Amino acid sequence: MGKPVTWVVVADAARSRVFETTDNGKSLAAVLDQDLVTDHRPSHDIDADRPGRTFDSDGAGRHAKEPKTDPHRHAKQVFAHEIARLLKHEKDTAGRYDQLVIVAPPSFLGDLRDCLSPTVKSCVTHEIAKDLTKLPERELAATIHGHLWQ
Repeated sequence: MGKPVTWVVVADAARSRVFETTDNGKSLAAVLDQDLVTDHRPSHDIDADRPGRTFDSDGAGRHAKEPKTDPHRHAKQVFAHEIARLLKHEKDTAGRYDQLVIVAPPSFLGDLRDCLSPTVKSCVTHEIAKDLTKLPERELAATIHGHLWQ
């Protein structure tokens, strides 16, 4: 049996990049043709309409209805589900990786962890709770290597 294939997912609530480790984890090679990107606007831009109005149950008062969920938070969760679907497909259908390292800010790491299928969760070997999405690829490889193979 050959050496296990390790993928590294570097994500935040707006962007996700997927790499494969090479040279014993010292460098990274992009796996997908392009990054996954989502619309990352503030809540007031996502839900720009005025909220609906309602009457008080007792009296003649009226007030604005509060939304049940924050649209910005919902968009982050939808993006986490999109990443999880991609990882599940690539694992279950194509078998393209054996091990998975996830790098994301703590709050988004939790969202992503909640969305992963059991088969993908079983492949996760490391989690790094940091936002490294803006690092260039060369610096990213060195930083991840430092965290994993110290």
